[in-house]
Amino acid sequence: MEPLTVPEGAPSAAATEAAVARWLDEVVIGLNLCPFAAGPRRKDQIRIAVCHPSDENDLTETLVEELDHLAATDPKVLETTLLAVEGLLSDFDDYRRFVDFAEVLVLQYGWEGVFQVASFHPDYQFADTEPDDPGNLTNRSPCPILHLIREESLARVLARYPDPDAIPATNIRRVSELTPEERARLFPYLLR
Repeated sequence: MEPLTVPEGAPSAAATEAAVARWLDEVVIGLNLCPFAAGPRRKDQIRIAVCHPSDENDLTETLVEELDHLAATDPKVLETTLLAVEGLLSDFDDYRRFVDFAEVLVLQYGWEGVFQVASFHPDYQFADTEPDDPGNLTNRSPCPILHLIREESLARVLARYPDPDAIPATNIRRVSELTPEERARLFPYLLR
């Protein structure tokens, strides 16, 4: 695989953090795409970590640092991390390959059953869908994001949720029902 490098003019960390926070509040929580996110957000237990890696090696180091930080921090203080990646992995295929690598990294570091990596990207596309399928909006974010999730916490909230298997279909229905104006307001970064 060819090494990836950062293009000139990547957004500032503050601008990226603000865009991710807005997406988290208005899309993920506002549309209730993740019924488990509002509580940790209210308690300030969601870390938005922005990185501008120079290449995949730099991103790998940052990912390991963020997983170490999450492992070393009490879940009552830090429940989950959104690692926002600027200037790298803008191509969805490159991003998917890195997510696959991140999952292998979790295994190699002995974090299987401890952490999992969820994926969000501006060009997210589920298998067997067209690029403009409205269901893809459920995982479309302002920049590539690696969501680092504590498996124990996820298992705990899923056990209390009435029908967790219905969440994806409910989310697809919810975003499919958005008007063009609502889509433009909630996903301005897709209007490029």
